[in-house]
Amino acid sequence: MVPIRPPDWDWSFTTDGALALVPTLNSQEASATVPPMPPQGPQRRARSTQRRPRQRERRVRRLAVLFAIALVALVTLLLSAFGGSGAPAAAPAPASASRLLPAGPPQPEVVSRVGSLHLQLPVSQSRVTAIGYQGGSAGSEPLDPLGNQANQGLLRRLGHAIFGGSASGPRWYQLPGGQGPATSALEVGAAAGTDVYSPVDGTVLSIGDVVLNGRDYGARIDVQPTGAPSLVVSVSHITIDPALVVGSPLTAAGSKLGSIVDFSGAERQSLARYTNDSGNHVVVEVHPAASLSLG
Repeated sequence: MVPIRPPDWDWSFTTDGALALVPTLNSQEASATVPPMPPQGPQRRARSTQRRPRQRERRVRRLAVLFAIALVALVTLLLSAFGGSGAPAAAPAPASASRLLPAGPPQPEVVSRVGSLHLQLPVSQSRVTAIGYQGGSAGSEPLDPLGNQANQGLLRRLGHAIFGGSASGPRWYQLPGGQGPATSALEVGAAAGTDVYSPVDGTVLSIGDVVLNGRDYGARIDVQPTGAPSLVVSVSHITIDPALVVGSPLTAAGSKLGSIVDFSGAERQSLARYTNDSGNHVVVEVHPAASLSLG
């Protein structure tokens, strides 16, 4: 008959307990497949020490490259966001024959102020190549331009974007040269032969030739504004319309004064830097009536 459970464990303390105390049977042998890792020698510690500075140098170079890329991206973003540039505009497509014909009077648009006197754009908007300000002749009054200066520095553009500036009006350029204050001469660029209209309501005070180096370069017309009789508005770099005489009444942006003369043979015109031609333009200045009569 097969026993239901295994026999009792036949274990002898005298025999088997003594075998458990034998050192050779109780010791752990080294693995036969994985050799023990040798201790780290001085040569490997030296290589590890040399590797750390190279890793730090690579991290520094990567950070420098990332910083440069971020800086370029920031400058590009600021320039695109706030606009404005001192570079001339891209060359337009060739003008058709219809664009070479007179465009008629401009739409009423105030481009500058002197106190309560407002100066209207004297040339049709479709013919304007650029607008600039520079120092005028002696005794000319500083003008307050409307719009935004297109060639101002980045910091000034940021300041205007943050604190606000003139939101309406055309883009204009600050030009070098002249005797009077930096914005005392308004130059409105357009091709020679473009019609010029009065910038103010008023009356013709005088008409005189402009002579440089013994040659006539158009004329200058002085206008007494209706709303500011103590001032005189002078318009030059034009050939005078023969219908005008002293005492003729004028309407702003409605009365034709003449047409722009080709001034490229007289001087190198500063406005040419921002146009695609020689920079011909009409000049508008404002003088105190008393100082003009004395001059």
